Amino acid sequence: MAVRNADAEWSGGLMNGSGHMKLGSGAFDGPFSFKTRMEEGVGTNPEELIGAAHAGCFSMQFSAMLEHAGFPPDKIHTAAKVFFGPDGGGFSISKIELTTEGTVPGIDDAKFQELAAGAKAGCPVSKALAGTEITLDAKLV
Repeated sequence: MAVRNADAEWSGGLMNGSGHMKLGSGAFDGPFSFKTRMEEGVGTNPEELIGAAHAGCFSMQFSAMLEHAGFPPDKIHTAAKVFFGPDGGGFSISKIELTTEGTVPGIDDAKFQELAAGAKAGCPVSKALAGTEITLDAKLV
């Protein structure tokens, strides 16, 4: 079983403090703050990293399912919009919208849509986020 690592550190209070997140692989190492999470500051935030993880996971799952069905894709591109905001005295991720485009020779749209839905359900990140509404708009290009 693979174990992936990441860590974060926060210094100071919520509004004026600052944080730093890094991935165990070293692929990302950067700042986050109240402004990067609630406004438009320089740096990242946990929701943006969740979006990247979800888009990447879905794209890999979809590619694998297409290939297994006999339709190896030329390209899968997925974007994730993560909706984060107030929720009854706290904050939550209320929804994630996945938008994907695939260049897949020889497949018809019905099969493409079927496999896209299966990838959304089977992607490990989708499973981990099962308590969040996840939508999918899939286009065959």
